[in-house]
This record gives sequence, C-alpha cells and structure tokens, in this order.
Amino acid sequence: MNRQLLLNPGPVTLSSRVRKALLNPDLCHREPEFSVLQDNIRNKLLDIYNLPRDEWATVLLTGSGTSAVEAMITSLVPDNGRLLVIENGIYGERMTNIAAIHRISHQHLHQDWGSEIDLEALERELTKKSITHLAVVHHETTTGRLNQISGIGELCGKHGVELLLDGVSSFGAEDLSFLEWNIMACAATANKCLHGVPGTSFVIVRRKALNDQTVTARSLYLDLNRYLHQQDKGGTPFTQSVQCFYALDEALDELNDNGGRKQRQQDYLSRMQIVRNGFVALGIQPLLASSDCSCVLHAYNLPVGCSYQQLHDALKAKGYVIYAGQGDLSRTIFRISAMGDINEDDMTRLVKKMGEIVG
Repeated sequence: MNRQLLLNPGPVTLSSRVRKALLNPDLCHREPEFSVLQDNIRNKLLDIYNLPRDEWATVLLTGSGTSAVEAMITSLVPDNGRLLVIENGIYGERMTNIAAIHRISHQHLHQDWGSEIDLEALERELTKKSITHLAVVHHETTTGRLNQISGIGELCGKHGVELLLDGVSSFGAEDLSFLEWNIMACAATANKCLHGVPGTSFVIVRRKALNDQTVTARSLYLDLNRYLHQQDKGGTPFTQSVQCFYALDEALDELNDNGGRKQRQQDYLSRMQIVRNGFVALGIQPLLASSDCSCVLHAYNLPVGCSYQQLHDALKAKGYVIYAGQGDLSRTIFRISAMGDINEDDMTRLVKKMGEIVG
C-alpha cells in the first residue's frame, strides 16, 4: 500500500484535491479576496442542510472542534440562564468541564458511556423549570453511539429550553433536522465529515440567538457575537488560518461534486458495513448494535489476547491507523472511522490485513 490511511475520527486522509488547495497563494486576512473566500464558506456550510441565510448564520473560527463547542456554550447561555449537559461519553463530559471553567450555572445528566439517553430522566430534570439551555453530543465518538436528538429536541420545545448541539463528528454526513429538533446552535469542524484540514471550526447559529443582550462576553477570542458582527461585514476580528480556509472551501466543493451529504452518508455506511461484516466473521465483536451507531465510526472489542498497542502497530505497518478507546475503554476496545479519502476496496483490504493479524 502506497499511502497510510487514517481510520481515526479526524483528522482524515485528505484527497489530492484538498491537499492541493493548501498551495493556493498567500493571502492577507484583511484583503477583499479573503472576504470572498470567507463568505463562500459560510454560505456553503448553510447550504448543506438548506438553512435560510436570513435566519441562520455560520460563524467561522480558527481552532479545533472543541473551540467551536466552547464558543457556542460561552456565547449563548445568558448570565441568568442554567445549562443542563447530557453526558454519555467523554465529549459530553467535556461540555460540563467547559461550563464549570467559565462558571456558567449548570448541572449534568450523567449516564454510562455508550448508553442510550434516558428521556424519562431527562424530562424529570427539565420539569424542574430552572433549565434554560441544554447541551448534548450528537455523535459521541467515545463509543460510536449516535444519540437520538429528535426526542431530546421535542422535550426542549415542550419545556421552552434552547438546544445546543455538538455536531463535531456528525455535521456533513448524518441527518440534522435543525428546525424539527429545536436547535439553537450547532458546533462543528472542518476536519471530520467535511474532509478538510484541522484548524477551522464553526458554529451554525440562529441569528436571533446572538441578539440576546443578557449574555455577557465570557471570552475575547471565542465571542460569537464579535465574529458574527464582523463576518457579516466581510471582516474578521482576529487572524484566521487562511490555508485551512482554502482547504475547507475546496472540500465543500468536492462534497457537492461527489453527490452531497446524503451520498457521503451512504458511502460511510457502505464502508462501515464491509468492516463490520468482515470483523464479525473474524470473531471481532462490535461494542454497540449497528442501529445504535453513527455512519461515521464503530467501536470493536479488542481481539482475545491482543492489546491495543499490538493491534495498532501491526495495522500501522500494513498502512492503516486505527484509534484507541478512551478512559477505561482504552483497555478493551478500538475504533474505526469511515471518513476521508478512502473507498470500499480500502476497507476490504483492511479486513484482509486484520485476518492476517488475528488469524
């Protein structure tokens, strides 16, 4: 194999087209050409889910997906608000940490990693009527679980709670029903399902949400209001990663040229099914049922008698980089993602290489 394929949940294996975009001419972020580039990206991101530009805005940031999540939480929960964070993996717990660090009034609904969100328990929390905002992860890559947001969104609508969604590992591939799910804002990133490079993240937000004068800025660099005000005028409050913007712009065009979000979802599903069927035939069992998983990533129990490091190193020598479990799961699982410039033949070869290792 001539190239090393990344099967971790971001960054992804880049296409030659996106990699070439990094070589575009140097550009000052105060020039009109950058303004055009920025506007193009903002609009293309809204178009993925057909969001009207008069009601929704894309706020672009230079930083990882976590920076977008932190900007979303700190910019949208008002001083007199109270946030409820749902935790069933490490990324839900990370949002609780963000709220704690910024001294945002909050509580959390904790569940075991990988478990389905308990809607009855959630409603009991919401009926306390002190909650104004709810934060939840869509695709919890800790285990590969795709949390069912529709029921959560329905409860938020019923109780007048604003929904803040971590879509970092789902935006661009999974279904996102912004209106039906009562989403106020969704944080995401360039270097996962969109197949860009690390360094650019964004928040898709209802414009009316950023007109709330009860929110005091909690951060200089991550203040969504500051970014939206200047980006709507073609500017940017701080230096953006221009080359990363070039790559994201090209990646969005590539997504569209390859059939759009729905086709990308189908591509991921096909790749993951090849791996899942092949691994099960080898005696490697998935952590969750297929119906509970995202199209983006599945987790598997480590083969008997094989540590993660042994498996990782053996597969890396054969051209594949897999991903470890987190926390206590680091001793028992590994993870495989379908994102990036890979195809079904690559996944078929992966199964073959795995068979050579465990057989």
